[in-house]
Amino acid sequence: MEKVVLAYSGGLDTSIIVPWLKNNYELEVIAVCVNVGQDDEMEVVKKKAIESGASKIYIENVAEEFVKDYAFKGLKAGVMYEDKYLLGTALARPLMAKILVDIAKKEGATYICHGCTGKGNDQVRFETGIASLAPTMKIIAPWREWDIKSREDAIDYAEANGIELTVTKEKIYSRDQNLWHISHEGGDIEFLENEHSDDLYMMVKSLENAKDEAEYVEIGFKSGTPISVDGEALSPANLLVKLNKIAGEHGIGVVDIVENRLVGMKSRGIYETPGGTLLHFAIKELESICLDKETQAFKKNLGQKYGEIVYNGLWYSSLKDGMDAFINEVCKVVTGTIKLKLYKGNIKVAARISPNALYDEGISSFGASDLYDHHDAEGFIKIFSLPTKIRSMKG
Repeated sequence: MEKVVLAYSGGLDTSIIVPWLKNNYELEVIAVCVNVGQDDEMEVVKKKAIESGASKIYIENVAEEFVKDYAFKGLKAGVMYEDKYLLGTALARPLMAKILVDIAKKEGATYICHGCTGKGNDQVRFETGIASLAPTMKIIAPWREWDIKSREDAIDYAEANGIELTVTKEKIYSRDQNLWHISHEGGDIEFLENEHSDDLYMMVKSLENAKDEAEYVEIGFKSGTPISVDGEALSPANLLVKLNKIAGEHGIGVVDIVENRLVGMKSRGIYETPGGTLLHFAIKELESICLDKETQAFKKNLGQKYGEIVYNGLWYSSLKDGMDAFINEVCKVVTGTIKLKLYKGNIKVAARISPNALYDEGISSFGASDLYDHHDAEGFIKIFSLPTKIRSMKG
């Protein structure tokens, strides 16, 4: 019997896919749950997969790898989609695709199956990643095949097949969680006239429930990568866990965005990225003192393009590899510590410290400096303003 490797989370979609595959394909179903830091109880997920009909399940704990090689790479690049979204879901998909391919090869599977909808970005991310790593692998995408049209229909299918669910038709949000973020989509969020409820939050406190006292936090970086919090050296995953807790207590890291999906439509999502929000704020402040003007401006533009590449599922591309080479080179000097003050959803920079700072108070102050003579400005201004002077004379 041929085998299919299923990207399995234990949520609504993947839970019903196991019996659906067995009912519609003569395949042995091997479930793969990639743990990138979600809060799920993995023993429960494992039990559920087997009871649903999977022959076996792999639980791959890769939170450290995810943060180090994917989330922190995106951070160093300055990725942010459409000025808001810090790409929590998109950053995890290439690693998940890699693991699915590795296990499919190990098991000799002919197919990889995913539970992404036919309207979403993730189907593109998974399948593009798989194609980059295993170009002959066949894909099964149930949402593009079955008669199920909605999450309500999916719940009915689960109940008909005796599958226990935590989601209900009243609380029908689609969520994706990892150490970097959690996203919320669907349900009443789909109606733009609805203010999203603070009851959604799972990582961040509402502003009303946030701490009433301000708090300082110091984040240390080496060559553009976070290495410490308040002077304590931490592994990537543990560092992010600590910052998630600190930022979440202060109501920091929630965005409500209507984004342009790759597949052509707009969609609304509520994203919680507490620790990532602090890290993006801090690294920008550090770059502002360590990078020269032109490099800083070019890197900002490159980061926007990098974000689009990640969003569109092109992690395994030559363009992205070339961008990484540039980013790694220019970030060699992005080393130092940023001190932040946090209060009720706000972040204020309290101190910028770096051995590579290009800012020099002796030069930038109003006083005299050996490197800058006030009189030199007169000639510079004459040359700089010459085009506008000529234009005025010709007008």
